[in-house]
Amino acid sequence: MSITLLVMSSPGAAPTPTQALLRQGSLGPAWTVVDGGDCRQLMHQFKAHAPNQVVLLGVASVVVEAIGAWNGSPPCAVSWVGANPSQDELTQLLDLGLSGWWPDTGLSAAALATGLALDGLRWQRHAALAQALGQVQGQLSDRKYVDRAKGVLAQARGLDEDEAFKLLRGAAMHAKLKIGEVSRSVIEAAAWAEALNRAGQLRMLSQRLVKLAAQRLAGVDAHRARKLQEDSEQRAQANLDFLSALPQLGAQGEALPEAVARAQAAWSVLQATLAQRKSAAVLKQADDKADALLMQAEALVSELETASGRRALNVVNLCGRQRMLAQRLAKDALLAEMLDDSARREGFAQLKSEFEAALLELELAPLSSPEIRDALKAAREEWTRLLSGLRFLDKSESRLAISRASEVLLEVFEGLTALYERSLQVIMS
Repeated sequence: MSITLLVMSSPGAAPTPTQALLRQGSLGPAWTVVDGGDCRQLMHQFKAHAPNQVVLLGVASVVVEAIGAWNGSPPCAVSWVGANPSQDELTQLLDLGLSGWWPDTGLSAAALATGLALDGLRWQRHAALAQALGQVQGQLSDRKYVDRAKGVLAQARGLDEDEAFKLLRGAAMHAKLKIGEVSRSVIEAAAWAEALNRAGQLRMLSQRLVKLAAQRLAGVDAHRARKLQEDSEQRAQANLDFLSALPQLGAQGEALPEAVARAQAAWSVLQATLAQRKSAAVLKQADDKADALLMQAEALVSELETASGRRALNVVNLCGRQRMLAQRLAKDALLAEMLDDSARREGFAQLKSEFEAALLELELAPLSSPEIRDALKAAREEWTRLLSGLRFLDKSESRLAISRASEVLLEVFEGLTALYERSLQVIMS
């Protein structure tokens, strides 16, 4: 077997007898020696010549700099020929993956060839052990992911451990993937779905908070509205805290963390506005701040959906957005009457059209189950009640009916979003 040996030197170092043996090609017919020049060009020369082994000549500091780019895992055996090293230098070079050291004087060609061959065998054995260890670690990691994925499926679909494992195994066979890869995908899909759901809640909460503040100012179910407003404020912050702590956000670069930060800033402004004494002017200001939060939440949802790379999550987004539209329509209905705002009344048609189109899309979607169909039927019935209340905004009982219907719709679509989030099509996407 022929061995290509790349020999590189420290710049300015005086040649030694051992270095001369290397450069004269005296190691024997099995060795092909390539002079790579300056040690500092090691990465470039390695790519150019693809050697089986590397020998570095010269001072320890240059050798450390040369092999440091491999971060302790050189792709072949690396030997050093130089002056007697200190213990600290040996320890540092060993950590960087050095296979052996040889003196720069007093060696015959045969002894040097044998020593370098030993370095090569030592590296091969180490590489084989590292590969075997990596396989064992991979199997342990796969087992961990499989156990977690079974837990996700058990919680989402009520499967026992054997049923969940059979589902994972079947999906892996169908996709021609390892069961560990499918399990990781299941865990990631569930995490992205929850993140999308929570970001979608921010859209809804931006509108709900102003609606509840309007109810309190107008005396429409005011006591209940106050309690719901307090709960909604806590929920908004909890969702932002959850999103900020998600590890996958940072793994996607700066876009997602920055989107969360912008949503947090918009929420802080809205929260401060809602804390002021209630009046029509403050309510109008709060509504403007709520629209700013809505815009940032929409951008965050879009970033999450893109980063996830899973088209099946679109249904979670679509269903979750219905929560916001119902709250916004109820909010605008209250503000239109309280502020005598004809522009808001003119906007009802657009909001109703968006809600109707999305509801129809969900009703026709292939992603369904008996639970989902029942929930969509309930949503259709409650939507009809909300629309009935819009025809008589000047009546207090109609405004109460609108507020109550929007809350029932919210509960229905919260449940629906959770059903979509836990559906097998989304989890196994």
